[in-house]
Amino acid sequence: MPFVPKKQAFNAHINEVVLGVGEKATAIGGQNVLPFHTFDAEIKNAPKIGVELTDFGMSEYTMPGEQAFYAGCETVVDMAKRAETMEGADFLCLHFEGADPNGANKSVEECVALAKAVSDAVTMPIVVMGCKNIEKDTELFNKIAEALAGKNILVLSARDENYKTVGASAGLAYGQKVGAESAVDINLAKQLNTVMTQLGVNAQNIVMNIGSAAAGYGYEYVASTLDRIKDAALKQADAMLQMPIMTPVSSDTWGVKEAIMPESDMPEWGNQEERGVEMEITTAAAVLAGGSDAVILRHPEADQDDRRDDPRADLSRRRNELLWQLKVLTFSNYLPRRTVRSAAAPRVWRFCMKVAQGSH
Repeated sequence: MPFVPKKQAFNAHINEVVLGVGEKATAIGGQNVLPFHTFDAEIKNAPKIGVELTDFGMSEYTMPGEQAFYAGCETVVDMAKRAETMEGADFLCLHFEGADPNGANKSVEECVALAKAVSDAVTMPIVVMGCKNIEKDTELFNKIAEALAGKNILVLSARDENYKTVGASAGLAYGQKVGAESAVDINLAKQLNTVMTQLGVNAQNIVMNIGSAAAGYGYEYVASTLDRIKDAALKQADAMLQMPIMTPVSSDTWGVKEAIMPESDMPEWGNQEERGVEMEITTAAAVLAGGSDAVILRHPEADQDDRRDDPRADLSRRRNELLWQLKVLTFSNYLPRRTVRSAAAPRVWRFCMKVAQGSH
C-alpha cells in the first residue's frame, strides 16, 4: 500500500502585511501552514530579509567584509543606495541608535531629515527602529511617520508604554504599519495586539516583534514563544496572534562574546568576522524556522573567504545558505524538534546537511 502523507493545512491563516509602495513593495505573512511545511500547502510569501543600517554610518562598520561592501560610501544615504543593490534583500531597516539620550542624543529633527533623505533616495520598503528609549522613540516614530506619509513604512516598535501615542499617530493618522513589541511572552504579545486593535489600529497593519536572543543565549524561550504563537494563530484561529512576526536578529547576535571577542584574545575561536556572521545566520535560521516571517540582518556577506570580484553578490549567497538551512529543517520531523530549533547547534546543521545531500 503506498504511503499517503496526511496534510495539515489550516482554515486560519497569518495576516498578510504589505510594506512599501510600487514595484518593490514586499509582503510578509499570509500562510496557513506551519513554518516551511511546504509539503502541507503552498506558502504564499517566502521569508523576507531586511538590511540594517545604523544612523552612525560607516563608523560602526568596522569588519573587513562590511567595509568592502560599503567602500566609497560617505553617508548613510550612500550606504542605503548600496544596500538596495544587494541581491536577495527585501527591505531596509534604519536603526536610529544615535537618538538615545544616554548616548549621542541626536535630535529628532536630525533623525527625521535622515529618514526623509534615505526614503527619497531608495525605492525599497523602509523599516524604522528606534533607540529603546520610550520617550524619544515615541516622538521619533511620530515625526518620521508624518514625514514619510504615503511610503507605507513600518515603525518597529510600539510597546506597552507608548502604544497609544504611536498607534494613534503612525497607525491611524498617517496610515503606516506599526510594530508591536513584547518581551518573549505569548500573553504579553496577545495583550498588546488586543489593545492596539481596540485603539483602532487595523489588525492587518500590525507586525509583531516578540523579542529575540542570540542562539545559545536563552534562545529556548524565544523558540517556545514562537511555537506557541504559531500554534495558537493557526490551530486555535486566535485572531489576536495572527499578525506576522519580524525579528531584529543583528542587534542580539553582534553583541555576544563570540562576535565581539578579537581573534588576538581568543585565537582558538578563529576569525572574528566569520564568527559574527555565523552567529547571525544561525540565529536567523532558527527564528525563521520557529515562525518569524522576516528577519533583520546586518553583515552583507556569508563568509569572509567566500568573496568574489563583486561583493554585492555575497548577500545572495548568504540568503541561499540561510534558506537552504531552513529547507533542511524539514528533517526536524526525524530529529528532536527542540534540539534543532532552540540549540541551533552547528553539528545539527552539519548532520542535516549531510542527510539532505544523501551523504550520511
